[in-house]
Amino acid sequence: MEFRVKDILKIQVAPALGCTEPVAIALGSAAAVSLLPKKRIDTIEIWVDPNIYKNGLAVSIPGTDGLSGLDMASALGAMGGDPKLRLEVLDSVDGAAVTAAIEMVKAERVTVNLLRDQVGLNIRTVVNGGGHTAESVITGLHDNVVSLILDDQAIEESDLLPHATEKNGTSRLAELEAWLKALTLDQLIELLDDLDDEDRKFLQTGVDVNLRLADYGLKHGPGLAVGRTMERLVRQGLIKRDMLVAARILASSAADARMSGVKLPAMSSAGSGNHGLTAILPIVAVEEFLSVDHALVIEAIGLSHIITAYVKAYTGRLSAICGCSVAAGAGATAGITYLMGGTKQHIAGAIKNLTEDLAGVICDGAKGGCALKLATAAGTAVQAALFSLQGVNVSFTDGIIGRSSEDTMKNIGTLTTQGMIETDRTILNIMLEKQFSNV
Repeated sequence: MEFRVKDILKIQVAPALGCTEPVAIALGSAAAVSLLPKKRIDTIEIWVDPNIYKNGLAVSIPGTDGLSGLDMASALGAMGGDPKLRLEVLDSVDGAAVTAAIEMVKAERVTVNLLRDQVGLNIRTVVNGGGHTAESVITGLHDNVVSLILDDQAIEESDLLPHATEKNGTSRLAELEAWLKALTLDQLIELLDDLDDEDRKFLQTGVDVNLRLADYGLKHGPGLAVGRTMERLVRQGLIKRDMLVAARILASSAADARMSGVKLPAMSSAGSGNHGLTAILPIVAVEEFLSVDHALVIEAIGLSHIITAYVKAYTGRLSAICGCSVAAGAGATAGITYLMGGTKQHIAGAIKNLTEDLAGVICDGAKGGCALKLATAAGTAVQAALFSLQGVNVSFTDGIIGRSSEDTMKNIGTLTTQGMIETDRTILNIMLEKQFSNV
């Protein structure tokens, strides 16, 4: 099956309000509650895979003044979420819904179950209320509601049901990823030739959306205030604002805002808002240092999304490796190299340079500290591009680096899906022990 760049953007890139893991949990609850005849909610029970659990555990939920937790996300979705908004499901949550959700969690009416051996993205939600039982199931994509059941009767027709699944049940995402894997880097770059005015407008929307988060982070310094702190260091003359630092400031300030629960959406990439920040903002930051047409910047961002999707096709949606580093970081460095006039060889070299630098960065859940990782990924994306343009390229004899950029990205996938399974379990165990301790 053939895809176009428009299909990649439609399936992989979307606005998301809040971290996509708790948002997906909220969506599951909101979808189930929408089936209840009287909308009365007595209890909620959810079952989630380890990576959803890990990423939804500690990150702040937007519009709640710093509240967190999988049970809270589920309660918020149930009490005030609008499932038709998909990854912006929490945009409709108001103060009354927050109060009701808090009371529900305190009353222990929300139960969270961890499916320790589950592979892939899976969320099952069962809501009991008013003598009825409603269920929703989300798989594959954070907003891919594949099943709705009311009182043991499957719902066949609903606007919430598979937007990303064909009638034969084959996931459009799986088809897209299989198609992407068969392409060479040359062919991935050539996809940019299909960008039309609608695509360019959508890509510009992503820039605008993510810049709003960055502006908020710089003005208010939420979370760890990584971006604002770096900006202050520039003003104090302790560091210089070059390409690398500009990229770090922009990406991390947006992450500061997003991870602290600011009620502003991010344009996501490959199912992650932080991936979207990393894939877009370093390229935007570099623009101010170059004499280039803005249309070329938009093309570079398009390439960044494509490469990000390519890497995620090998690593999976969620994993033990920080996707902002190795996937969105690869996309960003490819886009930056393209923007600076690099050839296919330069782009390939930049991807390999970045991979050698950041392959060991683990994902230990979504939280405020992600701003530090985005700062690292953004700066390294710029550095990897500059090095490659200067002829500095990691050799294929080094570690997991392949002879080509395609092989290198495949190796990252192998490392993630085969080599770091136990690492992922260990990370989760550490987080669970910390969560349930009395510290």
